[in-house]
Amino acid sequence: MSTAISGNQRTVLGHPTGLFMLFFAEMWERFSYYGMRALLVFYMIKGFLQYTDGQAYAVYGAYTSMIYATPFIGGMLADRILGQRRAVVIGGLLMAAGHGVMMVESANAFFVALSLLILGNGFFKPNISTMVGALYPADSGKRDGGFTIFYMGVNLGAALSPLLCGYIGEKYGWHYGFGLATIGMLIGLAVFVMPTRVTQLLIGAGALVTAWSLVKFNAGGPQVVAVNIAMAVALVLSALASVIALSRGGFPGEVGQPKDPGAIRAKSFLGISNGLTIAVGVLVMIPVFALLLQHDKKAGIVLSVFGGLAFLSLIITAIRSQKVERQRLFVVFILMFFSMLFWAFFEQAGSSVNNFTDRNVDIVVNDKVLTTADVGTQVTDAAITQEFLGVEVNGKRYTLEDIAGAEKARDDADPATVGTVSFRATQAHVGMGIGGEALKASVFQAVNPIFILVFGLLLTALWGFLAARRIEPSTPIKFGLGLMQLGLGFGAFWYGAQNSDAHGFCGVEWLLLGYLLQTTGELCLSPVGLSMVTKLSPAKMVSTVMGGWFLAMAFSNFLAAQIAALTGVGHGEAGKTVIPPPIETIGVYGGVFGQIAIYALGAGLLVMLISPILTKWMHIDPAEKQGSAAH
Repeated sequence: MSTAISGNQRTVLGHPTGLFMLFFAEMWERFSYYGMRALLVFYMIKGFLQYTDGQAYAVYGAYTSMIYATPFIGGMLADRILGQRRAVVIGGLLMAAGHGVMMVESANAFFVALSLLILGNGFFKPNISTMVGALYPADSGKRDGGFTIFYMGVNLGAALSPLLCGYIGEKYGWHYGFGLATIGMLIGLAVFVMPTRVTQLLIGAGALVTAWSLVKFNAGGPQVVAVNIAMAVALVLSALASVIALSRGGFPGEVGQPKDPGAIRAKSFLGISNGLTIAVGVLVMIPVFALLLQHDKKAGIVLSVFGGLAFLSLIITAIRSQKVERQRLFVVFILMFFSMLFWAFFEQAGSSVNNFTDRNVDIVVNDKVLTTADVGTQVTDAAITQEFLGVEVNGKRYTLEDIAGAEKARDDADPATVGTVSFRATQAHVGMGIGGEALKASVFQAVNPIFILVFGLLLTALWGFLAARRIEPSTPIKFGLGLMQLGLGFGAFWYGAQNSDAHGFCGVEWLLLGYLLQTTGELCLSPVGLSMVTKLSPAKMVSTVMGGWFLAMAFSNFLAAQIAALTGVGHGEAGKTVIPPPIETIGVYGGVFGQIAIYALGAGLLVMLISPILTKWMHIDPAEKQGSAAH
């Protein structure tokens, strides 16, 4: 099963052993990032900051856009000075510090923490992806398959983090959730820099402890328990495969090294070494980013100017290139635009869809639903859950704050009657669920990555099956299919909102169907896009172009915040944020999701119409097309 692929590399299941180390390094980094993302909007709205929807979305949009803007600089610094390996280590240290600072409940600490995460991601994100591509020879047909395996590592981490960081953060305290994200980042960094034997130990031990935590810390009935157990099994099996792979060879020492080993010590334009210049630049940018995060409009201006200049430099480089390189880069730029649209819609998951789930999706596993036959009967010690949102009981109309307080009281006390209420059922209560257990809304952030883990290899096998028969769709066609499925996913959200119950709650099945369609769309577009960048970009600037790819996603996230703001439903009252009852907000969310569905379907159709031209400009020779069947 193990054969040489190039140089001193060995393979497992046809892929370099180093891929399995990068798999776990990225898995833990994504665990830390998505653990924070699952909590961020809730933390700003429900935590000590007490932001309105609009304020939270503005900060979230500025943060996520800058998260994807800095990789352009990180990619250039790696290409010219640091090398990918050193850049990843710097990025990991900065992000670990950011997650740690997030545990401090202070507005200043909050924005400094986000700044550290933005800077760290800039060094980490483009360079670890570039190293995946560097493990394969230029003519390897297994590159797409390698990126799909790597992408599954991304999503294993993304699935684990809401189940642990999200659940523990909402149940026990925000700082505990952020603390878990810190530990995840440190493990990811250690996996990357430690010797092979230590790496194997960290992978195995980290997987076992996390698997145990998944089984121990869960709530929400047998469905959630089953999901957590399945994720625990997937984690342990992935760790076992990686430990076995690394026993047959570690990460190649030459991959990720700087092209010029002396570049970091060379003098910069400031007269000091390049390494010291980079360190000073990082320190200067921490307060700059902290300030921009608090002024999203200024962040948008800076992003537009920086992004415009960056893309202008890439376009000038493309125009000056030879015909094949030029046309290949134009394909990358055009598909960057469609990728930007995709992620602007998709990234509603962490903002508007997250709040929609918390406020308008029925996520309570009930023991009983009140019917007309129950009108006039006494309901005793009913747990106050999301079902009470906007409903008047005993003369009191329950708000999100009331429900959160009741849930926390139940978490902190033993008596079964804490956080409950007794009342006489009326006609207005018909359809309410009573008893059972409420799921945490942040846990649903794990649905998309879980679906990716389930369907990722199936879709890869499908591409291989079609390629063997020479009918595999081209990369542009896959992009079109991805956008159209995304549109259908938002169509499911819209349909669920249109068919909500009398209290304004959408059935959870429509949320899950929407996530499923978005996931299959993502699988058609995202791993294929990463592979395309490494395949079509000139070798001398692949990290820079990869940074440009993530810079386009920065614009996506900024645009996503503007879209999410259209769903803002909170208003101030007596110094507090008040969320209207679900029956008043369901139409707002449904209307915006319906418009997104139309735009995504239209964009998908457009990219499919121009796909013949894009496919021609890719200049993929027949031998390379046949090789892709192996992925």
